[in-house]
Amino acid sequence: MAAIVLNRKEYLDKVYACWLGKNIGGTLGAPYECKKYTHDLTYYDPVPDKSAPNDDLDLQLVWLVMLENEGLPPRLATFGRYWKTFLHKYPWNEYGFCNRNLARGLTPPVSGWFENCFVDEMGSPIRSELWACIAPADPQTAASLAWMDSAMDHAGGEGTHGEMFWAAVESAAFVIDDPVELIRIGLAMIPPACNISRVIREALWCWRHGVRYDDARERITSIYATEQPCHAAANHGFTVLGLLYGASFGDKLCKTVNCGYDTDCTGATLGALLGIMGGTACIPAAWSRPVGTRIVLHPFTIDCGVPKTLKELTARTGRLAGQLAAETGSVVSFGATQRVPAGVLSLLHRNEKAFAALRQDVRCGSAAEGLVEVFLHYNGDPVLQPGVARRMAVTARTRGREVPGTARVRVPRGWHAEPARGAVPFSFDLVAPAYTAPAKIVVDFNASGVACRAAFTVLSPNDAQGYPNIVRSSDWKPGMKINTWSSRKPSISFSK
Repeated sequence: MAAIVLNRKEYLDKVYACWLGKNIGGTLGAPYECKKYTHDLTYYDPVPDKSAPNDDLDLQLVWLVMLENEGLPPRLATFGRYWKTFLHKYPWNEYGFCNRNLARGLTPPVSGWFENCFVDEMGSPIRSELWACIAPADPQTAASLAWMDSAMDHAGGEGTHGEMFWAAVESAAFVIDDPVELIRIGLAMIPPACNISRVIREALWCWRHGVRYDDARERITSIYATEQPCHAAANHGFTVLGLLYGASFGDKLCKTVNCGYDTDCTGATLGALLGIMGGTACIPAAWSRPVGTRIVLHPFTIDCGVPKTLKELTARTGRLAGQLAAETGSVVSFGATQRVPAGVLSLLHRNEKAFAALRQDVRCGSAAEGLVEVFLHYNGDPVLQPGVARRMAVTARTRGREVPGTARVRVPRGWHAEPARGAVPFSFDLVAPAYTAPAKIVVDFNASGVACRAAFTVLSPNDAQGYPNIVRSSDWKPGMKINTWSSRKPSISFSK
């Protein structure tokens, strides 16, 4: 029996306010994105006549369509397929390297970190709201879903920790509105020594100890900021400062955006959280009226049937929440009367699912066929040195649960795969001859009579010669030489 019953009308009001608050905060911060100095905003400047297009929202709209079409719970391989189809135009930083890896045949989660120096950035923390809204009052489930999303382009990095943190905080905000308690719940889902955890604890420490807002901002900047304006750590600190130091909805948003750097993202995340905490009643008309209720897609997003209005987005989000609760046997259900037990904080702090997500192997690729998802564990990067044996493993799962089975591996002519006797899960030693192009490893897996076939890519050393850090995937080409560091990006010229 469900321990928490959410009033469905109040829940939908909070979901609507979440998406509205996200558009408000993103639109407020958009003109100041990546500026490293502080600002002095008290309201929109300029005042908009519609919501600013923002990848913060758009990627989640594609995931919403994916969940509607493919069912719950989601699978890593499905994220990759939808990204390649509808999000491949996004060239920036971690998005660009995800595209590059997917195009080379790599799949999540290895697609999320291999030759990708932007795993510590903001691209996935800004995608947390969908998971919170379909798993309300269930922070550990929201965090585990956020891990899957972040595996596309931030696997193993601080971006993952950031998305898991915000998904948990926003999920808990459906039943509690104490900012400090929400922060504690979010921190319970991520590694205590990661930089996201450290910067959030620093922001909380400053607020508790009476450090002035502007001095707290300087502490966050001096300790955690980098040359990259979209680096996640400092920007998470800025969002928490706005949450704690602000006096009202607008003041909280302005305090966050006034910290500078990745302002559309920090503002959008805080706006969404405030919307969940207080519902539509907490959002003044002066802030909501300029952005309206229509969804404005970014030109890089390919429309796959995404919602056109916030009302439609809210209704479709709510349907998914009901489906997920029924599918997973959640502690949460929906009804006419809200019932929250006295021990709700203990439920909200449960983190087994979040920890299980963090324990997942990021050095693997995923493929799906039917109900079975198959994983090839590279036990290293996806590059095989000729003549050097690498022990790899195969696992599979159905509906999120690992299933036993038998596997057979087929390799290209001239390669050698020797099964490791008695190894569980199924493992094999792979040796490649000299090769200069990507190769396919085909796995035939049989689990409880359900057979499936999955193909995985192995890169040659020729395909993976490294990539210079903090250079976009679209900027660097072989034959270029990095000379010096500027405040925006490395200076690049052609070698002679």
